[in-house]
Amino acid sequence: MAIRKAVPTDARELAIVHVDSWRSTYRGIVADNFLESMSYDDREARWRSTLDALSDENAKRVVFAAADHDGRIVGFAMGGPHRDPDPEYTGELYAIYLLAEHQGKGLGRALVKSVAHGLAAQGFQSMLVWVLAQNPSRYFYERLGGVHIRSKQAEIGSQSLPELAYGWRGENFTRILAKEQSIS
Repeated sequence: MAIRKAVPTDARELAIVHVDSWRSTYRGIVADNFLESMSYDDREARWRSTLDALSDENAKRVVFAAADHDGRIVGFAMGGPHRDPDPEYTGELYAIYLLAEHQGKGLGRALVKSVAHGLAAQGFQSMLVWVLAQNPSRYFYERLGGVHIRSKQAEIGSQSLPELAYGWRGENFTRILAKEQSIS
């Protein structure tokens, strides 16, 4: 398994991971009609645009891909400046998704660490992530030292769903940067 920066030619594989992981992670939480309406082609176009924008030297976002032994992308994480101005949490882990069969093997930790290092290299000293409250993967962030800092409602399709923010700053952010990466 390898973690590397994502490039524009990864757009299709990132789209597949994005759609498939949403469908497996959020089934029973997000309305089925919304999950089924997600398309690889739409996500690929969005990823291509996002990855093309990263070539701008002023780009503050980072995107990392996790690839299996055959080079196939099985997960990704993206981060950048916090989208809502916040004096305490200036960086944000926007998204992290892994195909179900690749979860629990250390790739998630490695992806979060990669994003944290990417943000730290740009001067960020803290980050947060928003996660649906009903998502059982939210405990992953707690195991990584994330502290619940606030809640809000998220609009997904026609649903309003509770979200929780987990944050790392100070020693917690430093610890996530130092955490060992063990990828099997």
